[in-house]
Amino acid sequence: MLAPLRWFFSNLSTLFLSFALAVVVWLSAVTAANPNVERTRSVTLEIFGLDANMLVVSDVPTQVRITLRAPRSVADSLVGTENAINAWIDVAGLEAGTYDLEVKTQVNETYQPVRLIQVNPEIVTLTLESLVSLTLPVNLEVSGDPAIGYQKGAAERDPSFVTISGAASLVAQVDEVQASLDISDSRETLETDVPALALDAAGEPVPGVVVTPDEIRVTQPVFLQGGYRNVIVKVVTSGQLANGYKLTNITVSPLNVVVFSTDPQLVNDLPGYVETKPVDLDGAEDDVDSFVALNLADGVSVVGDQSVLVQVSIAAIEGSLTVSLPVTPIGLLPTHAALISPGTVDVILSGPVPILNSLDPSEIRVVVALADLDLGIYQLELEVDIIPERVRVETILPSTVEVTIIIAPTPTPTGIPLPTPLATTQP
Repeated sequence: MLAPLRWFFSNLSTLFLSFALAVVVWLSAVTAANPNVERTRSVTLEIFGLDANMLVVSDVPTQVRITLRAPRSVADSLVGTENAINAWIDVAGLEAGTYDLEVKTQVNETYQPVRLIQVNPEIVTLTLESLVSLTLPVNLEVSGDPAIGYQKGAAERDPSFVTISGAASLVAQVDEVQASLDISDSRETLETDVPALALDAAGEPVPGVVVTPDEIRVTQPVFLQGGYRNVIVKVVTSGQLANGYKLTNITVSPLNVVVFSTDPQLVNDLPGYVETKPVDLDGAEDDVDSFVALNLADGVSVVGDQSVLVQVSIAAIEGSLTVSLPVTPIGLLPTHAALISPGTVDVILSGPVPILNSLDPSEIRVVVALADLDLGIYQLELEVDIIPERVRVETILPSTVEVTIIIAPTPTPTGIPLPTPLATTQP
């Protein structure tokens, strides 16, 4: 028993050396297959421990760049995996002020071995301020004037107070809260939501503060003054349109006007509308646009423009007409002839009645295209290639004809007549 032990202890240093060499060889093999590399990636920078009554008022980078060293397989996995690396600054327990804080990092324990090489930036400058709130009244600024004949009443706002919250230094800049409403040319009561703006002493918006609520419901009464009244405009026409035409629309601008009288009873007695002077449509065949005066009672006048624009739309009455027309071949070679069956077709037309009534069938041509066709029998569709303006082709009956293309017959020469001898008389 002593001999083996003696041998073991006498060779112990050799055994340790062999083991160390084996480890070195193993590490070299592993390193050669998966060498250490450096990788850099951007990581979101978080802020931990921020008190609910504190605000960060300085610009803080949202990301930091982290360079690390690790075996290639680990490094590649770290770079391509979200939340594998965390970066943060800790502001727990800090009061208002400016601080230079170290960026702390942590690599998920799943990814090892890893050595941190660089964090950029390593230090972040951060300013904290207390979060404060202030309640202020809303000053309503109403600009502009209502339309002529109208006046405004006392505006109401809801709510009349708002809360301003934000960093203490920013809230201290707020001089007033203002809501603005423009009522230029208004003819009725306005009820709308307008933004509430926190302004400084120079009247400029203060950025970075929160206004609650940020919109104010404003009700601004607008009503007619005494002796004024808003009435509808009714268009009056006279005369008859030309035969074959119809009236399709009448529009007036403006749709209503404000009238005035020094005797309020006169405008109160109006039926709710005023008529125009008659618009003459006698014999009209086209649209009519004209400025027309209003037919007002004595003592009543219109406020503003003294006439209105009347637009009358006139269109021809549509009708239909059937005509029988011959079929004309086009594109036929000079050496060919065409036999068309049927040679005459019915064409149903539609359009304005006055045009149809005066239509000459010779103004229309029905054709069949024979270009590039050789001898033979064909079923071909017809088309109308000449048609008067504003007339439409509804149907061709039949729409297809049979065409037989043949060699054109040679014309038979005719004899030249001999002159008839003149009769003579004997003396």
